[in-house]
Amino acid sequence: MFRLGSRRITRSVDKQGGYSVDVSEIDGVRSLHLGSSTIQSSMRVRTPYDLELTYTRGMMCYLLFQPQAQKLLIIGLGGGSIPKFDRYYLPEEVKVTAVEINPRVIEVARSHFMLPEDDARLRVVEGDGAAYIREHPATTDVLMLDAFASSGVAPELCSQDFYDSCASALSADGVMLVNLWGSDRNFDLYMQRIEQSFDNRVLVMPTGRPGNIVVFAFKRVPPDLRWETLRERGRLLDDKYKIEFPEFVGRLRNSNLHSTHRLIL
Repeated sequence: MFRLGSRRITRSVDKQGGYSVDVSEIDGVRSLHLGSSTIQSSMRVRTPYDLELTYTRGMMCYLLFQPQAQKLLIIGLGGGSIPKFDRYYLPEEVKVTAVEINPRVIEVARSHFMLPEDDARLRVVEGDGAAYIREHPATTDVLMLDAFASSGVAPELCSQDFYDSCASALSADGVMLVNLWGSDRNFDLYMQRIEQSFDNRVLVMPTGRPGNIVVFAFKRVPPDLRWETLRERGRLLDDKYKIEFPEFVGRLRNSNLHSTHRLIL
């Protein structure tokens, strides 16, 4: 079922969803699976607070556009990679809320992926992400959508009404980031819905194999989209967080409308 040479650490069956929650490990990297061999989240055991998967590092590129964000909302927990990184590395004033509908996923994130208990900086909510977003308008600076089940994105997390609610949940300068599969047959449909909800203020950034694409959607156009600014900010962020921000700036340039001097939104 899993990658050749890996070993399964634990398995449980989610009675509500009808799929298994599995943890495997190979070469010091522990991974979470939901009902299939697809990796939903990974953690290098020796560096549990770092971001192992490229797309998770790509999701941190909101810092290129919204470096002063203080309220982060994440829908979909997985192994808790992004909430852990945010709590461990970002400034103390940054508060993170993660919403996860599956209680078993929360249990496994804490028992096998070193997700800490709730405190003043990190809160994990067991609940429906779509409902949570509807009930909390204009409350978050950064909204990250990274919610997958065994069969892909849940229908209630990719409808037009849902993306409209996401736009409403953001603060005035807020940004939404969505992890999507480029090979998903509904990818173009999801993009059309996001573009409609955000008046086409949307960027895409491929993060490499196996096909994760990070989609950025902005409440309003960021004030400075010059390459000079983004590259300098990327260099500073790389020095601070050891994430390949300069490479991601290049991917944004290659994948979106731009001029010699700036990104165009």
